Amino acid sequence: MRIKGKLTVLVGVLAITMVAAACGGDDDGGNGDTGGDTSGLSGTITISGSSTVQPISNLVAELFAEQNPDVQVSVDGPGTSDGFVLFCDGDTDVQDASRAIEEEEIAACEENGVDFVELEVSLDGLTVLTNPANSVECLNTGDLYALFGPESEGFENWSEADALAEQVGGNGGFPDAPLEITAPGEESGTYGAFIELSGIPDTAVENGVKEDDSEALRKDYQASPDDNVIITAMEGTDSALGFVGFAFAEEAGDQVKEIAVDGGDGCVAPSIETVSDGSYPLSRSLYIYVNTGKASGNEALQGYVDLYVSEEGLNTAVEEVGYIPLPTDRQDATRSTWQSDGGA
Repeated sequence: MRIKGKLTVLVGVLAITMVAAACGGDDDGGNGDTGGDTSGLSGTITISGSSTVQPISNLVAELFAEQNPDVQVSVDGPGTSDGFVLFCDGDTDVQDASRAIEEEEIAACEENGVDFVELEVSLDGLTVLTNPANSVECLNTGDLYALFGPESEGFENWSEADALAEQVGGNGGFPDAPLEITAPGEESGTYGAFIELSGIPDTAVENGVKEDDSEALRKDYQASPDDNVIITAMEGTDSALGFVGFAFAEEAGDQVKEIAVDGGDGCVAPSIETVSDGSYPLSRSLYIYVNTGKASGNEALQGYVDLYVSEEGLNTAVEEVGYIPLPTDRQDATRSTWQSDGGA
């Protein structure tokens, strides 16, 4: 599967029109073997949330449809935060999330009687991008703050961020070129994950920013929940700047330039190896959340998640869309959690 090609087809078929899909899971709740006859299921499954996780959920739904054509599955990707609103209102069965659920979202789910289980499904590295024509090769956390943080608002040229970068421990020395940022907005879990992993809140508070204003990026950039829009922006402007999930950056290939990040131990480029071992500073986990109340009464939903946490889901599907499989022990933990808390 290729993000820009096959993903577009899947989004069109699954998210907009609702494709017929059904269970490809195993009989014992997803222990890695996807064998067994699970045909004859029917019903509906509604999935929403992270556009980053959406390609995995789409492909699992496609695999799911191959065995049973009588379950309707819809997959949408408005962003993690917007998706949690729907999920905690009880409007969706599965929430794709590029960050862990937050306290206020847990409270909303509790208030609405939505019980859920959290399942880690993949690893990802937030990839900072520019155009290949840009001379920038590596940014440390101070540089990221100076370019993206709340005090960078109003900077229209890379070099305007030099003084702030040096003030907060960055390297500065940015090119004299227009600073055109396209990146995820507040509705995206990638937005929140980038802020946390880059240390922006701590740097902001240390630099005198009020705590209430510290957990935010500058407000004057082009925000988009669509990673492909961000990729296109990087391709179109020599001095563009943004960030996306690892798979989207890798899929873009030589059309974009991936910038290494220095979290204190030197410049590290995002790769399967550096994300897997955690040496890339902007590494993160990806999740799905399943409404266990709905799962207990919906065999099709149980089967879909069985397939998701199986070998075929956590390895084949994850790798096919360009993400990084969890280590074996963490895959086992995900399966164990689903088997014990999944509502079956």
